[in-house]
Amino acid sequence: MSLRYAAVAREIIDRIEQTQEEPIRAAADLFAGSIAAGGLVHLFGAGHSRMGVEEIFPRIGSIVGYHPIVEMSLSYYTNVVGTMGLAQSLFLERMDGFGEVLLDNYVFDPARDAALVISSTGINNVPVEVALGLQTRGLRVVAITSVGHSSSVPSRHPSGQHLYEVADIVIDNCTPPGDASIQVEGADYPVSPTSTLATTTIVHNLNYLVAEGIVARGAKPLVLGSPHFTDQESARANLREYYAEFRRRTARPGA
Repeated sequence: MSLRYAAVAREIIDRIEQTQEEPIRAAADLFAGSIAAGGLVHLFGAGHSRMGVEEIFPRIGSIVGYHPIVEMSLSYYTNVVGTMGLAQSLFLERMDGFGEVLLDNYVFDPARDAALVISSTGINNVPVEVALGLQTRGLRVVAITSVGHSSSVPSRHPSGQHLYEVADIVIDNCTPPGDASIQVEGADYPVSPTSTLATTTIVHNLNYLVAEGIVARGAKPLVLGSPHFTDQESARANLREYYAEFRRRTARPGA
């Protein structure tokens, strides 16, 4: 008897491979162009979608040129109750105007920058507002979202629009409405969510395609290598270069 979640995971990954290659390649081409031109690809995710941001940058194998925009109040809720609890995070993600407050902290370059907004449900105020705000600032926006879930429920954003309806490029994470995938007899709700697995599959396909795209443009991607080998001198040099280039790209006038 196979493990049920493994079967679900294979099905979702297969669906992504079979149906999402075109938007994944389009997003990778956009991002490679931005990074090769010296710009930034801004990344946003709230709730568990923040994990998709962290899978892209910064981590081993990640490319300088990405700029994470994450907000602790929207994603640090492992206390569950009390300070930085889950109730506050759920409340703030549905708060009109909060996305604009976040974006006003940063300087964007519409000539070179692009953006990725990750939200599996694609219905809450903040991720939709962030996507719209980035477009207003002149950036093209890629979304990773569950079209199946989002299209089955109303948006909470005042415009009535879902994330997949506002983004320039939409990558469907191919997960089911509600995210959790396995109904266990005796439990009121299903368990074993799928959006993190799906998003990770998508972003690491993006990562290698972006690296290929940067090379194809005559540039060299600056990649963080693993510091967990015996050649510590090379690892320290790589880290110094990685930090310095990130500082250089993000040190913008007015920031």
